[in-house]
Parts: sequence; C-alpha cells; structure tokens
Amino acid sequence: MTADFVYRYPPLYSGTLVRRYKRFLADVELVNGEIVTAHCPNTGPMTGVCDPASPVMLSYSDNAKRKYPFTWETIQMRDDRRTWVGINTALPNRVMKTVLENHQIPELGNYESVRSEVRYGTDQKSRIDFLLSGGDAEKPIYVEIKNTTWAKDSLALFPDTVTERGQKHLRELTALVDAEDARCVMLYFINRGDCDRFSPGDDADPQYGQLLRQAVEMGVEVLPCRFDVTPDGLRYLGLATLEL
Repeated sequence: MTADFVYRYPPLYSGTLVRRYKRFLADVELVNGEIVTAHCPNTGPMTGVCDPASPVMLSYSDNAKRKYPFTWETIQMRDDRRTWVGINTALPNRVMKTVLENHQIPELGNYESVRSEVRYGTDQKSRIDFLLSGGDAEKPIYVEIKNTTWAKDSLALFPDTVTERGQKHLRELTALVDAEDARCVMLYFINRGDCDRFSPGDDADPQYGQLLRQAVEMGVEVLPCRFDVTPDGLRYLGLATLEL
C-alpha cells in the first residue's frame, strides 16, 4: 500500500556500510560486491546510526558534474526492531513542505498559505523554515524544522551534539512569540518510526534543553512529528509524546 506515503524515494541501491569518514563521505559495499564512495548528507555525529556492517540504501544521480554519484539515504538498525532511519538531512524540509501544503498536521489548524525561508526578527537576518498564514489562522504561524535520528529505546532525542545554531533558533522564536502576535512552533522531524516519545538531548547539549523548556514556558509550541522510514518512502505517523 503506497497511498499514505508523504514521500517516495527514487529507486535505491542496497548495500552494507563499510565506514563513514570526513563527515561527508561513506564507503558502502553494494550487493554485487563493488565498494563505492557515497556522499553522506549528514554532517553531525550521527549518534547510533552509522555502525559499520549495517544495511544501507543509496540513491544515484546521473549528473556528470557530481564527484560522488551515490547519496546515502537510509540505514537499518541491527537491533531486534530492524528499524530504517533516514540519513539525508536535506529531505525533512522537502517532506514537510508537502505535509504542510496537504494540511496533514491538524494541530496547526486551517491556514491557507505556506511560504518557505521567510525573513523574520528585528534585524530580518534570520529565516524561518515555514510561515503559515491566512485561512482560519488568526495569527501567523512560524515553523522551525529540526531533524532527529538519535534515540534511546523508544525515546527520540535532539540534539545529539552541542548546537549553537539550534540554541539561536530557540532564542529567536522565544523573542518572537513574546514580541509579536504570532504562533511559534518547533517541529522535530523524527526520522525513524520506532520512537513514540520525544525529549531534548540534555546529555549532548544541556543548554539546548534548558532553552527549550524556557521557550515552552513562554508559549513556543513543540510538535514532535513521527515518520516511518522504509526503502520505498516515508509515512507520517502523527505526534510523539513530549517529555520535558
């Protein structure tokens, strides 16, 4: 059944992860035994989701200008659940644009317009991932997207390393909700289907956790959105339980 996919992958190539290195690169052994170097579109530590010998899926580009035509898209965990996890950090915003345009998150209400990369703030130097407005929305809705793949059992966590950029976004949203008549939303894209709870990654960045809790107290909304990842595509599963 494919009707409920919010995103479908192009045809993917199966392989096994040999190693990930230099942040941007991964060596993968394809099913035919060939070892290829793939682009790794995730520059973070990828805690728990880059273990060698794990099954992975790659996409392929025929763009002659690309040095590495393969892109690492997903990895399968080697535990009992065998969960597939999304690796490509460029994908969540593309998926969310479709989800938002199709009004698939009822908690956001009945807006009309979806705009991407909109400048905001007093100096207009920052950009929000999505700005929703119009329709029955009484206030503009500012939505910032954060991708997360780190998990402890069924608990999704963000971030998995110190993120000054993420801290900055929380401060900006907190200031915005305090200064303007607007809704501000931190939307966490849980890029794996085995987590039904979400918490800030205090062990990795305690300052981020503190800022997130302060932001919620000031009125910033948190939507931890669950996605089931398969080699065919992604399905939206609804919200995880927020545990602050």
